[in-house]
Amino acid sequence: MSATTTVRLTMAQAVIQFLQNQYTARDGVEQRFFAGCFGIFGHGNVAGIGQALHQYPDFRYYQTRNEQAMVHTAAAYAKHKNRLQTLVCTTSIGPGATNMITGAAAATVNRLPVLLLPGDIFARRNVAPVLQQLESEHSQDLSVNDCFRPVSRYWDRINRPDQLITALPEALRVLTSPAETGAVTLCLPQDVQAEAYDYPQALFEKRVWQIPRNRADSQALARAAEWIRQAKRPLIVAGGGVKYSEATETLKAFVEQTGIPVGETMAGKGSLRYDHPLCLGAVGVTGTSAANLPALEADLVIGIGTRYSDFTTASKTQFQDPAVRFININVAEFDAYKHSAIPLVGDARVTLEELGAVLAGHQVEDSYRNRAQQLHDEWEAEVDRIYAIRNTPLPSQGELIGAVNDQGDPAAVMVAAAGSLPGDLHKLWRARHPRQYHLEYGYSTMGYEIAGGLGVKMADPQREVYVLVGDGSYLMMNADIITSIQEGYKLTVVLMDNRGFKSIGSLSRSVGDQGFGTRYVYPNNGGLPSDEAGDDVRDLPVDLAMNARSLGAHVIECESRDDLAAALDTAKQIDHTVVIYVPNDRYLGVPGYHSWWDVPVAEVSESDSVRAAREEWGEMRAKERYFL
Repeated sequence: MSATTTVRLTMAQAVIQFLQNQYTARDGVEQRFFAGCFGIFGHGNVAGIGQALHQYPDFRYYQTRNEQAMVHTAAAYAKHKNRLQTLVCTTSIGPGATNMITGAAAATVNRLPVLLLPGDIFARRNVAPVLQQLESEHSQDLSVNDCFRPVSRYWDRINRPDQLITALPEALRVLTSPAETGAVTLCLPQDVQAEAYDYPQALFEKRVWQIPRNRADSQALARAAEWIRQAKRPLIVAGGGVKYSEATETLKAFVEQTGIPVGETMAGKGSLRYDHPLCLGAVGVTGTSAANLPALEADLVIGIGTRYSDFTTASKTQFQDPAVRFININVAEFDAYKHSAIPLVGDARVTLEELGAVLAGHQVEDSYRNRAQQLHDEWEAEVDRIYAIRNTPLPSQGELIGAVNDQGDPAAVMVAAAGSLPGDLHKLWRARHPRQYHLEYGYSTMGYEIAGGLGVKMADPQREVYVLVGDGSYLMMNADIITSIQEGYKLTVVLMDNRGFKSIGSLSRSVGDQGFGTRYVYPNNGGLPSDEAGDDVRDLPVDLAMNARSLGAHVIECESRDDLAAALDTAKQIDHTVVIYVPNDRYLGVPGYHSWWDVPVAEVSESDSVRAAREEWGEMRAKERYFL
């Protein structure tokens, strides 16, 4: 077809026509990149993108209830699809647009591709200021959409219809890049969306974006192999990159070949099955004794697809060997160079395959491998102990996690996010397959859970999806229960009610502040009472089970761990979203295991508890280190 052949479309129509013809391919498997579009319409997009979606029904439109939530759904979808597919999100200008900023930040922090199409102010300025326009005396080219700049991996404002011709391919380049992906924001002025232009037909032809498996430098690979041969106590830290590159089987083969044990980050949990004898489970602040003890003594850390968050490194206190060294396998050069590592910049799967070939015949000493297996077995006994707790009058969070893990479908996916659940789940969840453990913890976003569960279910409709959510997150964002019912995507939501912010209550007590402001109670003596207040504390009359019923869910109310186990069986027989409501003890938590997190404590205080916490903080702060 001649490059001069044109088709006259509005800018918005051109956007949709382009998006529906974009594909990704890796290892010879080709798939459409965009699975549809979530959107809430207002004056800033209803006559543009809204009209285009109506005109082109093959590009599936999904109705939603909350702009932030739809971005979480799209990110969860992309995560479950190993970043090879995603969804589009469109809003009007104004609060609809800025509501997406938290979702954009979460997607970018977690390196997940999501395309955002917020409406924008008029490019022709004669009618300004328009409704919801933020005026600036310093620039007429400023809108609330500029807030997306720091949380987007690519940002552009399309002030002329022809700018799409260069902007759209750049947006796709970033979205499909394993190293650079994240939220991409294209701001679409509402007048320009409706303008027509003669676009080259070639812009709308099918385009396949090849997802490469880049290989590490051969000399760096040889140096890394030499370091591994020299190491006495090497430890692998498996991050999300193991799963995104579909390297779980390669990791298993590498571990069995070399005998090097594995600790897992939040994103990397499930890289090895929980019952593999060299899977030591979670590492870092929310880690297990099995992983954290070897981490303290490791003389070599091999990071695979991890960005080394403070939870993974325990605020730079987890790796205490004075001569510890790092090898990092990562598609992103930025992450590969962290901690003065030998950077193996490349795809995790092919890099592990090539590293394994160079290390043929090498194994760690039997004593080290046996010690790792012993720690694994001891940790499994500790999980059994916590699962077996029967706390009264309210069940503990640990035993409730055990009920879902034991009684739920072993092929299911478990979704959670902020609060105390991620820490307990990271330690206690027994991941049976690589996709079973789905946590948003890069941004620790309250409200992600139900929206994220919907994204997972859309990506993999045949699997059961269990959403574990606390009352705090549930109250922040629960409306997509309606979307799940409307679209026929069944979720099983386990709603754990501890009457407040359990995680921050515990953190507050640990820094001497007695849980101030973290319970859902009536004010006392003119202000919020502490978490430890006495008999005069009055809980708020909130009925979350009734709330879930009002949104259309089938609700099962429980009082104990055994009730929850029975409810999970009942839920399997119900064909639409189920909310299982269960109260739990806000004070009984899962212990920490040989790790610490840096939360600064007030340097001066009239409180004895704060002064004691400050002294303890100072002792641990001294253990933080640089890796040079």
